[in-house]
Amino acid sequence: MGLRQLVIDAWSWLRYKPVMAEAHRPGNNAFPELAATWLPAEELRRLAAYKVLSAYDNNQAGQLAAASGDETAIERRELGDAAKLVDTALGYLLGSEQKIAVEGAEHAEAEVPKPGATEAAALQERLRTWADKELLTLRIQQAERPAVLLGDSVYVLAWNPDKQRPTLRVYDPGFYFPQWEDEDADFPSRVHLAWELPEDREAGLQARMRRVTYELGPVSEDDESLVRQYSWNPGRPSNVTCYLTDAEWLLEDIKRGQTLDRLPMDKASFRVRPDGTELNRLDLMIDFVPVVHIANTIPDGGEHWGRSVLARVPQALDELAATDSDSSAASATTGTPIIGLAGARLPVDRATGRPQELQVKAGAVWQLGETGRMDALDTSPQLAELRARVDHLLERIAANSRVTAAGLGTLDATEVPSGYALKLALGPLDALVGMMRLAREHKYRLLFKMVQRLYSGRAGGGLDGRGLASGAAVVGAAHTD
Repeated sequence: MGLRQLVIDAWSWLRYKPVMAEAHRPGNNAFPELAATWLPAEELRRLAAYKVLSAYDNNQAGQLAAASGDETAIERRELGDAAKLVDTALGYLLGSEQKIAVEGAEHAEAEVPKPGATEAAALQERLRTWADKELLTLRIQQAERPAVLLGDSVYVLAWNPDKQRPTLRVYDPGFYFPQWEDEDADFPSRVHLAWELPEDREAGLQARMRRVTYELGPVSEDDESLVRQYSWNPGRPSNVTCYLTDAEWLLEDIKRGQTLDRLPMDKASFRVRPDGTELNRLDLMIDFVPVVHIANTIPDGGEHWGRSVLARVPQALDELAATDSDSSAASATTGTPIIGLAGARLPVDRATGRPQELQVKAGAVWQLGETGRMDALDTSPQLAELRARVDHLLERIAANSRVTAAGLGTLDATEVPSGYALKLALGPLDALVGMMRLAREHKYRLLFKMVQRLYSGRAGGGLDGRGLASGAAVVGAAHTD
């Protein structure tokens, strides 16, 4: 007697979907990209969950279900409720604006500034100048929406010698594959960013896979005792540096079992910088991995991944779509009812001699005999019930997601007796936003610390000339005023 295995992990809330259970099976029409041999098996559930959540966001959950064998799901009506939930949560998370704040900078304009306040204000101004040049507010929007929708997002920093500043890019979390040598470590010692490149026949390019790797290692592989003095950590030499490798492989050269961390290096084609430097274990002259993973929620113990704002309500969204579909069908019979005629004189088609079908339309006249009768099927009560069920499901979704009806704007203003009552109604949303900002606060401080270190190592002396004594954060995205 075989028993099914019960898996409880960060993606268990999608386990009810057959498409998730079959994600790893070859020939799956819903997830053909997961058949790639280079993908680690332990990452398949995460990547499948990202695709399911993206389908909800784009009103394609029914199409995804149809691809997995549910033929009736293709007719499902999805009216943007998932996207509205995500956008509403994102709007409350970010607020109306975001700005960089350095602790202590607010005291710089006092008559007697506190020690370090003037330097903090100067650092804040330089960080804001960098943020303006690097379009930080746009990058935050790019990163935070997938974080709210998928549960995760990724920033990558790199020093640009032409612009003479760190550049910031946002990557799809489905491209992000961290490697932990020690599960108790706060950050991974190796990070892969990997994705497939489609075939381009016009350019004569075959289908390829690209992998960008950041890896911490000894400053010298020949002499592990060799150390380096980093400007942001004076007096504390380090024997660690970060290496960058950017390479491509033809898909036909990757055999089964050669997963992301075991690719054949003899088949690799390394990318080259504009100055001619080959990106094969290039020493970046830093002692950290310049990749910041943003989690939408605080991960559970032993987990590294965040949770989508939709995580608690996908079944409710499915029921809402099914009810909307039923409501659409019922409205068709209410607007154009089914009519039964008795004793009617039907017109005859002169060509065939057969009675013609009657059509329900404005101005139509039907001749009935002395005992004729017309009955119309009234489906309006069923339609009213379906609309009531839609309202019930929307309230349930608002409550269980903690975005609340007041936050979604579906709460009737006439039902709110006072502003205090409205504030109480928004209480769960305030708690949700507070938790989401708490999960991000340290990561944004870390991001700006990396920016300072990149300036310090490349431009000499850093942004403020004193290393990392100050911590910066994004006000609005990381914490409230």
